[in-house]
Amino acid sequence: MQDPHSFARPQEACITHLELDLELDFEQKIIRGQVLLHIENRTATEVLVLDTQGLSIGAVFQEEEEVVPRLMPDVTPLGQALHIPIRPDTRRVKIFYETAPQAEALQWLEPHQTEGGQHPFLFTQSQAILARSWIPCQDGPGMRFTYSARIKVPPGLMALMSAENPARISPSGLYSFEMPQPIPAYLLALAVGRLEFAPISEQVGVYAEPNSLDAARQEFEEVPAMLMAAAQLYGSYAWGRYDLLVLPPSFPFGGMENPRITFTTPTIIAGDRSLTSLIAHELAHSWSGNLVTNATWNDFWLNEGFTVYFERRIMEALYGPEYAEMLAFLGYQDLQNTLAELLPHRSHDTHLKLALKGRNPDEGVNDIAYEKGFFLIKCLEAHVGRPALDEFLKQYFADHAFAAMDTEQFIRYLVQKLPAAVSLNLEEWIYQPGLPANCPVPQAKRFLAVQAQQTAWLNAEIDLKELQVKHWTSHEWLYWIRGLPPTLRPAQIESLDQAFGFTQSGNAEILCAWLTWALPQHYAPALEAVSQFLQKVGRRKFLRPLYRALLTHYPEQARAIYQKARSGYHFVSVHTLDKMLAWE
Repeated sequence: MQDPHSFARPQEACITHLELDLELDFEQKIIRGQVLLHIENRTATEVLVLDTQGLSIGAVFQEEEEVVPRLMPDVTPLGQALHIPIRPDTRRVKIFYETAPQAEALQWLEPHQTEGGQHPFLFTQSQAILARSWIPCQDGPGMRFTYSARIKVPPGLMALMSAENPARISPSGLYSFEMPQPIPAYLLALAVGRLEFAPISEQVGVYAEPNSLDAARQEFEEVPAMLMAAAQLYGSYAWGRYDLLVLPPSFPFGGMENPRITFTTPTIIAGDRSLTSLIAHELAHSWSGNLVTNATWNDFWLNEGFTVYFERRIMEALYGPEYAEMLAFLGYQDLQNTLAELLPHRSHDTHLKLALKGRNPDEGVNDIAYEKGFFLIKCLEAHVGRPALDEFLKQYFADHAFAAMDTEQFIRYLVQKLPAAVSLNLEEWIYQPGLPANCPVPQAKRFLAVQAQQTAWLNAEIDLKELQVKHWTSHEWLYWIRGLPPTLRPAQIESLDQAFGFTQSGNAEILCAWLTWALPQHYAPALEAVSQFLQKVGRRKFLRPLYRALLTHYPEQARAIYQKARSGYHFVSVHTLDKMLAWE
């Protein structure tokens, strides 16, 4: 099967191991060095085809012989195929190269963009097809290799990778890494900055800038319990250590499940551990995604739907069913909003099995893969029973460890192992738009109490001071804000904000929800707050709804804020927002 987002032909010749020897140049914003590819020539082919994007290719060798590669014409959004002459018995190919300053996977941060303000920072984001912008490789999720690396960075900085990592800064700036398990290229990751490490347990620890290390360690204290709960559910953890890295705020995602070290946004450090379901999600990827991987980005739901289900099972194991119900309910609301946005004009993007050929696979990243995928699995759970589903999932991860899975292969495996699934409307769920009628609608008991209080307040039966909010989590507050009617009087909005400090909230989820609601009400303090927030945070989950609200209600301010903030965002966020704002 040819991956529609890769030039590589692994069925002919494939990479089995990759050795990196790289040096970082923060002044020029480039990485230069060499990669030694160990290959298996499966068909005695005379050409090895790699994915690249914007790389300057220097000398290339097959074994000890220098050869002349061919860099093919650029194809948007895939980049350029690199054709390297090889022989039937070639086992090693070495490439000298350097990245471009604007390499799409790389974000180079100036000292002022970090928390410490003294040292520069670099991080990579390779998913979905950006590994090729910093390493010539076979860049598709269905292709795996092991890797080792030698990375040279300026003294005083620490380098970390999706591999076995150091616990302290190397005085020489030299770091060595090993990843003994085979991974796809999108899980290649590198971060370099003034970082420190704090252990949480024997197996779990956190890296962060020194100023935020204590807060991060406290926020993530329950991660070892999450790891234990995950392993009890679906089999032993296959990756050795599980560490976390808190990145600067421009990181475009909530988290990235790089093996052994989850990259995470600082916006989940709320102080009360109420946003750590995101960590449960990234941890769950150690099974669904990293261990068993979607064969192509058209099968993205296999990574994400199962991971959301697994995440909520972990949270249920730690905090009980009522907590998990809240997560599912908010997810259902998100899914309904996404369906309203995509239907009917982009109904094909509401299928679980996507058709992304010719498009950037990043365009498939929305709540469909995550939440429609989750609700299919909840439907399956209701259909066959939780014990049978758990046994199936445990077997699924064991049978396909370190392998790729496409949608059709999954359906065959499912009906073979769980014959009762045959009578489920799988075709409709996977290949049809929208949401099937048998989608389970979640109920959240704790939200009923929130709803009752909100109704009483709106009916002037109780005062804000009388609300029982002491034990609310972020989830109750999100439900409250989402439930506010657009008919509130300005005085009511102001009194709400004064009572609960929404506009000044240090909880990014609550702040984003409040600003998204308050901007259409033309609540003046929200406009100033959104300007500050958008110039500080690069997480796309927050950028999209806030810029959309600004575009609708304050179009001139939307463009003015984006002009100031754009250079501080990662390419992943810029790619989305340039389209939204029709940026030239």
